[in-house]
Amino acid sequence: MHSVKLNNNYEMPIIGLGTFRSKKNDAYNAVKAALEGGYRHIDTAMIYGNEEEVGRAIKDSNIPREEIFVTTKLWNTDQGYEKTLEAFNTSLKNLGLDYIDLYLIHWFKGYDNALSTYRAFETLYEEGKVKAIGVSNFNVHHLMYLMENAKIPPMVNQVETHVTLQNHFLHDYCKKNNIQLEAYAPLMSHQIKDLLSNETMAKIAKKHDKTIPQIAIRWLIEREIVVIPKSITPERIVQNFDVFDFTLDEEDMKSIRSVNTGKKIFTEFDNVDY
Repeated sequence: MHSVKLNNNYEMPIIGLGTFRSKKNDAYNAVKAALEGGYRHIDTAMIYGNEEEVGRAIKDSNIPREEIFVTTKLWNTDQGYEKTLEAFNTSLKNLGLDYIDLYLIHWFKGYDNALSTYRAFETLYEEGKVKAIGVSNFNVHHLMYLMENAKIPPMVNQVETHVTLQNHFLHDYCKKNNIQLEAYAPLMSHQIKDLLSNETMAKIAKKHDKTIPQIAIRWLIEREIVVIPKSITPERIVQNFDVFDFTLDEEDMKSIRSVNTGKKIFTEFDNVDY
């Protein structure tokens, strides 16, 4: 399994299965298919409503627990020290696990909330209930505040990242501060048609005899960004994982960089109203 080493030396597989908007049975079947296809990294969240099915699929896979990297996230209404600890225990119970590999603050909801919540994350980490802690949907200024005030530096920042939103500035900051960037919506989510119709991506896909999604995923791996493509179709789940038998050259990387528009699909991190 290809992996990255977090700033606490814990290993995180560089590709995983995302389960955003996957309904209960779909999530169960997708996780089972992913684990059977070689994945060892599964990403879920309290708000997705599928933690129980994800946990059941992990159990039914009969793969040793220590071989599977599991991420879940704290929802916005559960932020704050005590509420975070309660929500974590609920997620742990839902998943049917003894520990979580990575626990993330799902969205930035103000500096005070971020810090009190992260204090609870540090407690969970020190107690060994989570192997790594981090955030999701945090910009550079949010991370700077956390870095200045936290005892334990965040290990991961999971954000929307794809060929038209490449996050070079954020990625550079994360690299300099040993925070692993992780990409959600790597295939542009519900706007995937824009990815599939991109002429530059099509040209590179033809060159390597790969699909456009495979090129998009490989491009993130080349940048050492963890990637969690989401699918509930077994064939596509397997196909998305089949990205380790080729590499992109400098010309490919330069061409893909030209596709960048900075256009977001999801909410801007400072304007979350949910």
